Amino acid sequence: MLRCLGVLIAWVAVTAWPAAAEDWLHYGGDIGGSSYSDLTQIDKTNVGDLEQAWVYRTGDVNRPDMQVRFSGFHVTPILLPQAAGGHLVLCSAFSKIIALNPVTGEENWAYDPDIEIGRPGTSYKCRGVTYWEDTEADANAQCRHRIYSNTNDRRLLAVDATDGTLCDGFGVAGEVDVEPMIDAAQPATDTKAVQTYTPPVVVGDTLVIGSTTNSKSRRSSAPNGMVRAFDVRSGDLKWTFDPVPRDNRNPDTADWTELALQNTGGANVWTMMSVDEERDLVFLPTSSASPDFFGGMRPGDNRYANSVVALRGATGEIVWHFQIVHHDVWNFDTPAQPVLVDVTKDGQKIPALIQVTKQGFVFVFNRETGEPIFKIEERPVPTDGVEGEVLSPTQPFTAELPPLVPQEISPDDAWGFTFYDRGKCREAIENARYGSIYTPLTTQGTVLYPQTGGGMNWGGAAFDESKNLLITPITRIPYYIRLVPVEDLDPNAPRVPNAGMAFGPPGVIQGTKYAVEQRPLMSPFMTPCTAPPWGALVALDLTTGKVKWETTLGTIAKYTPLFEIPLKYGMPNAGGPMITASGLVFIGASPDEKFRAFDIDTGEELMEIDVPTSAMSSPMTYEVDGRQFIVVAAGGHAFMYPQKMGDWLVAFALPETE
Repeated sequence: MLRCLGVLIAWVAVTAWPAAAEDWLHYGGDIGGSSYSDLTQIDKTNVGDLEQAWVYRTGDVNRPDMQVRFSGFHVTPILLPQAAGGHLVLCSAFSKIIALNPVTGEENWAYDPDIEIGRPGTSYKCRGVTYWEDTEADANAQCRHRIYSNTNDRRLLAVDATDGTLCDGFGVAGEVDVEPMIDAAQPATDTKAVQTYTPPVVVGDTLVIGSTTNSKSRRSSAPNGMVRAFDVRSGDLKWTFDPVPRDNRNPDTADWTELALQNTGGANVWTMMSVDEERDLVFLPTSSASPDFFGGMRPGDNRYANSVVALRGATGEIVWHFQIVHHDVWNFDTPAQPVLVDVTKDGQKIPALIQVTKQGFVFVFNRETGEPIFKIEERPVPTDGVEGEVLSPTQPFTAELPPLVPQEISPDDAWGFTFYDRGKCREAIENARYGSIYTPLTTQGTVLYPQTGGGMNWGGAAFDESKNLLITPITRIPYYIRLVPVEDLDPNAPRVPNAGMAFGPPGVIQGTKYAVEQRPLMSPFMTPCTAPPWGALVALDLTTGKVKWETTLGTIAKYTPLFEIPLKYGMPNAGGPMITASGLVFIGASPDEKFRAFDIDTGEELMEIDVPTSAMSSPMTYEVDGRQFIVVAAGGHAFMYPQKMGDWLVAFALPETE
């Protein structure tokens, strides 16, 4: 199995329909991200009969190879109500907004913002768009129904949802240029690496966006991770929230140094946010502060990094927050959209926020107050890291809900197809520092398990309130990280683009005396050094507090060079699940170019169907004229083998009857 597996692991004319049709109005189905649909036409008895209904291609794969290589078609479309045109709307990897006929897949309109290509640090992607209706506007007014979207070159767009024309009253001719705001933020370093590719959210009259900072991992003074809020009609800036609290009058700066407050970047919100409209709350999952693997220049817990932060939508005021990792040096960003649902605990329904994490923990809070619904404990962890490091002596652990991935590793966990590769894996673990989660990073090298990619990642989770059941995909592979003193580096070694990245040579963490070397921990045959399954789908029962079932997600058939061997070993995954009221879980996520359906009650795989390339996205569903469709983007992944990049949006449905 082989080098390719190692590379894998490193990584919608208007149609009318009945008023009872089901809309998918937000990225996660609803604005709270439950990824749940009430539709039942496709059920356990007929899901095996699904067939391709239509395919749409954005055309992005016809771009120059280097643009395609650094792109990602991981979008989840939304379905608009009839009054807004009834379109299925998505964005391409290169920020084009597209509206399709949801029955045929034919293009109704498109708006291309003609983004600037070739910026340093750029990756081209867009995970979704946002719909909003201005109920104060006249029924037939231009832009009563709007689509908001971010661009790769840092503009915020508003277009008329019915025809794709820019909304003149928003910003300047329908655009807000966010770039000057980014350049003016503190610290203002390497700002060309800042992008936003996740859908904005609307809470009341406020439109909120986050950002990603591509240089955060190896820069101590990476760009600011500020969250920005705009007037939803005019595009005027309303408020900002910096997850690094620059004002030393804030009590949460008590364990920051003044220098760190001025120079630390990151802690940005690169993944999807959630909204509780009734309570005027927007929930932010924040990432780690910069840089990722050494924190000696930012002592203390580094709040509000690695946190769930609840803000008042109208003002940006902090309502509550909870830090999931103190002083993160393991790249354990809060990776996924918080799920806002009602959870049943001890016979009572509670307005909840569920946050899945890379560490495999599932945290559940009362979303009004921030109080944990399931107990969380601060437990001691090792603090003997490298010279100059200031690790937290404790970390939060879930005490009632089990972690969904292993939390420690030892040489006895070494695995391989043969005695030889198993022995080499054992040797690799023995020669590094190993142990439980939050083991410090060292110059010796540390085996991290779970790893920087999860556990759970941006695909997040889906929730069925009727069953009190959370469904999420997980990845289980070990990772190796070594901090290298800069003086030990060869000063004559050429600088290469992948320095400090997976499988690359050590890359200097600017502003520190260390470089970082990292890679998945692999055998000589390029298979993970721990036993499969390396990817799985898990159901966590929040009534019992136990895992109800787990099933392997994916096969390794695409990774054997001489012939296909569909060993059901599971694979690292990217993308999320969707639940329907008929008791089905739909998911792509695996790189083996399959789309699957599972029984939510048992975990049994009920359907497997080919897609043009891997569907590393989250699916959605809707019903038009009495016919239910399941839609998923198949775009491949630049960092997972096979690197068959794609631009397919694929719709499935049951065969039409005469």
